[in-house]
Amino acid sequence: MEDVVKQKTPQVVDEETSNDSSFDRKRRIIGAICGPICALLVWITPIEGLTTEAHQLLAIMTLVALWWITEPIPIPVTSLVGPTLCVVLGVVKMKEAFAAFSNPMIFLFMGGFIIAKAMMVNGLDKRIAYGIMSMKWVGDSPKRIFLAIGLACMLCSGWISNTATAAMMFPIALGLLEAIREMMAANGKQIDLRTYKYATGLMLMTAYACSIGGVLTPIGTPPNIIMLGFLSEMSDIHVSFFHWMCWGFLAMVAYFIIAYIVLSRMFPADVEHIEGASELIQEKVKSLGKWTNAQKNTLFAFIVAVVLWVAPGVLSMVYGAESDVVKEYNRFFPEAAVAMVGALLLFFLPINKRWSKMTIEWKDAVAGVEWGTLLLFGGGLAMGGMMYSTGLSAWIGEQIIGMMGGEPSELLLVAIFCVMSLLLSELTSHTAATNMIGPLAIGAAVSAGFSPVPVAVGVALSASLGFMLPVSTPPNAIVYASGYIPITKMIKTGVYIDFIGIAIVTIPIVLYLVNWIVG
Repeated sequence: MEDVVKQKTPQVVDEETSNDSSFDRKRRIIGAICGPICALLVWITPIEGLTTEAHQLLAIMTLVALWWITEPIPIPVTSLVGPTLCVVLGVVKMKEAFAAFSNPMIFLFMGGFIIAKAMMVNGLDKRIAYGIMSMKWVGDSPKRIFLAIGLACMLCSGWISNTATAAMMFPIALGLLEAIREMMAANGKQIDLRTYKYATGLMLMTAYACSIGGVLTPIGTPPNIIMLGFLSEMSDIHVSFFHWMCWGFLAMVAYFIIAYIVLSRMFPADVEHIEGASELIQEKVKSLGKWTNAQKNTLFAFIVAVVLWVAPGVLSMVYGAESDVVKEYNRFFPEAAVAMVGALLLFFLPINKRWSKMTIEWKDAVAGVEWGTLLLFGGGLAMGGMMYSTGLSAWIGEQIIGMMGGEPSELLLVAIFCVMSLLLSELTSHTAATNMIGPLAIGAAVSAGFSPVPVAVGVALSASLGFMLPVSTPPNAIVYASGYIPITKMIKTGVYIDFIGIAIVTIPIVLYLVNWIVG
């Protein structure tokens, strides 16, 4: 399948990649120079209303934010620079600066990483994805294949890495497009997949559905867990796994419907059937063989974790959210502990009778943990926590509210931060964007007298709508490498889905469903 990619990738992709590299180099150089200069200017400029510690922290945050955007050094390293400077420059003590790196949310994410890695190593993710693709209703219809590809990407990426899901489904999409090309050639019609509308649509669906699926669960994508961490650190508010899934599921379905309608209308198929499509999928299914013990064990550990995550919500509906049953359950099975239970089970479940090998090996588990993401997460929580403790977040919130006229509506507040989160995530890592926007959004909501939960959820959901550029998300970059997606088409479809999604999905869900659940 790699040969297909190489043959079909046009020279213009190499030129654009070179241009992107040149842009990245300039961006890093500018950031490396301007970051410290801007931080120093903030440090020496008198600012009324700030304590000494808050003023110094603002200078450090200026440096960290600019380096998160421009990336003169790796983003996770920048996340360590901030807390370290806070200690060295006397803003806070060592224990306070690095306490966030042991936040339970980090272990929730770590457990999720290990479970996801076991699914990939043991082939459970492919079995689920190919199982969806091989359903009878799919057949060889281009429209149904388009839908099935999207569903498979979306459902898998709710639990495993969006990038890994895109990498897994990308070859399948390429194979289906090659089957179309061969079918057309057999009928005497030559097509160029680089200009074939359906090829563009299928590639974009593969990428977009991976990002859309990430909103389903707290562990689906980093922005979700980051905003939950900020709510805990800055407002002492805990949002359960079940509650997140309540609005995450609705958001995911609504985003997917919008993406499907936009893409299917902009890039329709011009054939009724794809000869060889069903055979291609069946070959993929057969290549997996029978269910292995490793796959069965992984599925068991995954189901245990999901059941334990969802159980508090069910118990709350039966006994009441404030009942002793729910409180006792949450005391023994908080979300982070459940994630570790699911992950640790993989090391105790053998795949043979001699117990010589377990479901996952340590080397695979370690490789599955995205340590850079955890460091970025910890660094963001650390900076957000210090902004709260020094009073900087309250001051920034007051300034933002002042610029909005003093008494903004919750609709305006949510809309502004959703759009800010979206635009910033288009240009830089959505994880870094969330780390920058999150504390500001929570601080502004508190200053305005609103609950910080709706705007926090809005920021997280909006950060996942990075559909306009190849650099916005790894899934976008993966499918763009096929050469079948003109950059103008990605930008145009991305603009439609991004802003329609925020206007008719994100904001209503945040203002009504989230407020209703947390209220």
